[in-house]
Amino acid sequence: MLVTAYLAFVVLLASCLGLELSRCRAKAPGRVCSNPSFLQFQLDFYQVYFLALAADWLQAPYLYKLYQHYHFLEGQIAIFYVCGLASTVLFGLVSSSLVDWLGRKKSCVLFSLTYSLCCLTKLSRDYFVLLVGRALGGLSTALLFSAFEAWYIHEHVERHDFPREWIPATFARVAFWNHVLAVVAGVAAEAVASWMGLGPVAPFLAAIPLLALAGTLALRNWGENYDRQRAFSRTCAGGLRCLLSDRRVLLLGTIQALFESVIFIFIFLWTPVLYPHGAPLGIVFSSFMAASLLGSCLYRIATSKRYHLQPMHLLSLAVLIVVFSLFMLTFSTSPGQESPVESFIAFLLIELACGLYFPSMSFLRRKVIPETEQAGVLNWFRVPLHLLACLGLLVLHDSDRKTGTRNMFSICSAVMVMALLAVVGLFTVVRHDAELRVPSPTGEPYAPEL
Repeated sequence: MLVTAYLAFVVLLASCLGLELSRCRAKAPGRVCSNPSFLQFQLDFYQVYFLALAADWLQAPYLYKLYQHYHFLEGQIAIFYVCGLASTVLFGLVSSSLVDWLGRKKSCVLFSLTYSLCCLTKLSRDYFVLLVGRALGGLSTALLFSAFEAWYIHEHVERHDFPREWIPATFARVAFWNHVLAVVAGVAAEAVASWMGLGPVAPFLAAIPLLALAGTLALRNWGENYDRQRAFSRTCAGGLRCLLSDRRVLLLGTIQALFESVIFIFIFLWTPVLYPHGAPLGIVFSSFMAASLLGSCLYRIATSKRYHLQPMHLLSLAVLIVVFSLFMLTFSTSPGQESPVESFIAFLLIELACGLYFPSMSFLRRKVIPETEQAGVLNWFRVPLHLLACLGLLVLHDSDRKTGTRNMFSICSAVMVMALLAVVGLFTVVRHDAELRVPSPTGEPYAPEL
């Protein structure tokens, strides 16, 4: 398993580098890149945001292992994850309103503080303290996915008066470097935890200086901005009306809830499936992120002028790949007949599918959901998503360890079959809808929502 993990990492990384180098050679220079004011503004944003993303990714490979290191049972660890998901959905519902009221810059600094406290709680072996840490992690995640993007868009449009058409270029670059940071973070986590022998708590402590630096740069270089949007209740009510009045939105929300709830459960299960067989967690995580980056590169190629595939086709393909991978996992995790290499390959396929899924879903959401209703609709999307994930983890909490993992993959397979049926329904509704087609492929990816 050790050799397989390193070999997969090298092959996936080489594939991504090859595709990116060929893209860079074929890419024509654009006028956005020649604007020095815009480049400096981007740099000020990237410095802070990339540090925040790197700190977030650095903690991912060893979270489950840390709880296992503290001798918690799998059912107890599942409760930690449920607590994190529940706090994410609760804070996520009000994060946009909180950020607009508190101020985007202050919210980004608050993210640095709360996430640093979350990391410090990992030094404790007390169950309650660790639960508080998961709640702080949920708040921090909600701020990470709302405050930074909101600050950038407001500054881009209102303060600097740059064209709105330039915004996708920034977040396309964020999407690419987010994957790169995740790959590097996995290797860094493996280095501090395993190669240097500092243990599973080391990546969490290593994330604190990155968070402190991100908060400091935001305080020094960023201006404050606010937004007085409509009340939270009106936002949700408008989102619900949009959801119920447009069948396309309803089907898209169903697909997102089913697909991403399965991904949350996969995030919980991959460590206990692979680690007992000697898998290096940081390298495995980097391999996952490289596979996701490869999927993103393939999305860009597939929607290019040469192939001209549509996001709806790639969304269907992503769901099919995950269905196939989960069926593989139901056999490769059978008690007494475990096949870690097959499980690892299935996990890589799931991550590859994520690389196709997120830009496809982002494109379709922007086309189907009116801009004024996106915040409210996305709130309604997130609620069933996190509830399904929490329910799955609670079922796993009450299951026998030997059969629970296999049974959970079987349940996830059934969930993804339902997602596939929803994709077929959406495809039937929109197959003649020219609005959901890429009008003039440029080869540039759309960034997934961050």
